[in-house]
Amino acid sequence: MASRTGKDAGNKGKWLKIVLSSPPELVDALSNFVTELGAEGAFQEELEPQTPGDFPEAPSKEAVNAYLPFDVRLENRLSSLNVYLESLSQLFPELDAPELTTEVITDPDWGEQWKKYFKPLRVSRDIVIKPTWERYTPLGHDIVIEIDPGMAFGTGQHASTRMCLEALEKILLTHRSPEPLNVLDVGTGTGILGIACAKLGAARVLCVDIDPKATEIAQENIAINSVEDRVSVTQRDISTLDDTYDLIVANLTAKILIKLKKQLTSLLRPGGHLILSGIIDQNRSDIESHFFLDSLTLASSLSEKEWVCYVLKKETAQP
Repeated sequence: MASRTGKDAGNKGKWLKIVLSSPPELVDALSNFVTELGAEGAFQEELEPQTPGDFPEAPSKEAVNAYLPFDVRLENRLSSLNVYLESLSQLFPELDAPELTTEVITDPDWGEQWKKYFKPLRVSRDIVIKPTWERYTPLGHDIVIEIDPGMAFGTGQHASTRMCLEALEKILLTHRSPEPLNVLDVGTGTGILGIACAKLGAARVLCVDIDPKATEIAQENIAINSVEDRVSVTQRDISTLDDTYDLIVANLTAKILIKLKKQLTSLLRPGGHLILSGIIDQNRSDIESHFFLDSLTLASSLSEKEWVCYVLKKETAQP
């Protein structure tokens, strides 16, 4: 035990910086994976400077930068990352394989420095995501959501989150019923989607996550955005919920969405909408075979790079 303590003490302030150089089609998947792996301060950047003009060419290479802590899990994390990179190469043989480089850094203040890469971001027509430490002057009908991501997933930079926000904006801003909407956000992360629902007009929003750290961060962001009167957050499994909802948004993974299919369908009221996101393109058919049922019909779909988002509508009961 003494030797482990000494080793950990010697690594205090040390991080392994990983840089994943990749075709643009794979950067969101890589960013998502390293975040789930336990990397901190992950951000994306283009490796080629933009050329002047109204329609700059898309870069052929982008990079995902992230920091892994020097702890007892570092070797296993790197092993998992290498296995994932190999699987991407097999799944997308037509694309250049991602390249991994690493660098050991010693920087006790890295946790503050990575924030310079998280800037205000317009994610839809009216929604702007702003980190708490940045300034932004709203324009026109802007709906500004302030986020301090901490260790939770959800800053609006990932395609799956952006598509959810776009779908939510369309549904909530066109809602004409006098009855207020009751919304459920499954796997809330930073609370960004639940907060957006409240700011778009939802009367009641329940944010659910099984990760205690995520619910803590979501609660802080709900307070920052002053929507505590409409948004609540809880750490629990959705199988324990007994209410029903007009709108459910679930930005997870295809595997988890399929696992939760029964609960998601039963919690949705007739006439309500179910937004499913976090789905990579090769899992599209699995989601469709499980969710495109008699009671659920496809209202719309969105896609960005290799990611897809479905908006389903539950049929109203027949008289």
